[in-house]
Amino acid sequence: MTIGSAAAAGSRPYESYVYAYPHKTAYRALEPRPPLRDLWAGEPVGALSLYAHIPFCEVRCGFCNLFTRIGAPEGLTTAYLDALERQAGAVREALDASGGEPRFAAAAFGGGTPTFLTAAELERLCDIAELRMGADLRAIPLSVEASPATATADRLKVLADRGTTRLSLGVQSFDDTEARAAVRPQRRADVEAALSRIRDARIPVLNIDLIYGIDGQSERSWQRSLDAALAWQPEELYLYPLYVRPLTGLGRLGAHADPADADRTDTDAAWDEQRLRLYRFGRDHLLAQGYEQVSMRMFRRPGAPATGGEDYVCQTDGMIGLGCGARSYTSALHYSFDYAVGMSEIRSIIDDYTARSAREFAFADFGRWMDGDEPRRRHLLQSLLQAEGMPVAEYRARFGAGPEQDFPVVLRRFADAGWLDGAAGPERLRLSAEGLAHSDAVGPALFSDPVRALMAEYDAK
Repeated sequence: MTIGSAAAAGSRPYESYVYAYPHKTAYRALEPRPPLRDLWAGEPVGALSLYAHIPFCEVRCGFCNLFTRIGAPEGLTTAYLDALERQAGAVREALDASGGEPRFAAAAFGGGTPTFLTAAELERLCDIAELRMGADLRAIPLSVEASPATATADRLKVLADRGTTRLSLGVQSFDDTEARAAVRPQRRADVEAALSRIRDARIPVLNIDLIYGIDGQSERSWQRSLDAALAWQPEELYLYPLYVRPLTGLGRLGAHADPADADRTDTDAAWDEQRLRLYRFGRDHLLAQGYEQVSMRMFRRPGAPATGGEDYVCQTDGMIGLGCGARSYTSALHYSFDYAVGMSEIRSIIDDYTARSAREFAFADFGRWMDGDEPRRRHLLQSLLQAEGMPVAEYRARFGAGPEQDFPVVLRRFADAGWLDGAAGPERLRLSAEGLAHSDAVGPALFSDPVRALMAEYDAK
């Protein structure tokens, strides 16, 4: 079997950040809505991942296109957790009817900002995960996202007591001027105070998120942020390129905008060059400090404590998403609720979510069927974007043919561009250092033509 692709190894290093495939802009309303019981019937459920989405933030950063709203009117967080609990009951009922014994191997709370919730609300969120879903949070890795302003001592104590193994803090820059340029109002002193509280809470793994490509950022200011983060000896560091997307604060300001391209507002070649230069500087700086590169974005300190979850395999195991911005994955369907970036649309979707009955949560609303060659593309994409690459035998055992047979054209173009590591040998497909640097071009090059068409047709809202 030979699977072609119209996508090529393009010259733009920052086409799209690919953290899941296919993207939610390729999801469409499912008619009729399939019952969750049918979707999970016969699915392997012995190593699931649980994700709970909290769509609230105290502010919305200028670069953010996540599904989140600013603040919450009185009573909304309670209503949201009530709905989350109703959804959890419906999902667990479907899992119990699957024919297997459901078990969660990993969990994460994301958003938005999960720590927007009060300490008591975080306790309730953990109770929903444990008592309604059956996830033993103290026995599996639990990752939680936080912002400096909401990483308060009482919230951190709840998370530590309930078994959080990893706390990810969105810092983005230790430079107050750069933070303002990214429309992220924060002071370095407040960031440092939050980091001190996190270390006092003794959560095993601290991750710090930083962003490069901010207007006015130089190698010197970038190094200052890197060194400020390194002073806390974080177990993980994520280095993100800045993207400017439609309907975000920076997008509305017209930063790096191409008015002829509604899907991409970051086509400035000089900006591409700046981001690539800063990426290489940051990568080399962290490698010189002894950090190991796990992917284009992720760097891990050697000797950092293991967080477990090794039996969960993202390419093949299922995911349960709770909350109106979360995705769920079965082998046949990826599904979620409606997706939006604009504030009024997000508020409307959250209102619809909180009004749903338990029965209404028993169906999938929006999604993309994973038929044809989509599972092959997803497996290759998710494996190749990791620095360790992909054992070819693993792919061959799952699909009956090697990736070079399924994707000869695009892999040849990757090789011609110098993006594949020839020293890895024939039994491991791995990106070179330059290939990792171009991960945001590698990922989109593996999108199928139907998925590309759906994403292009998506009407941003």
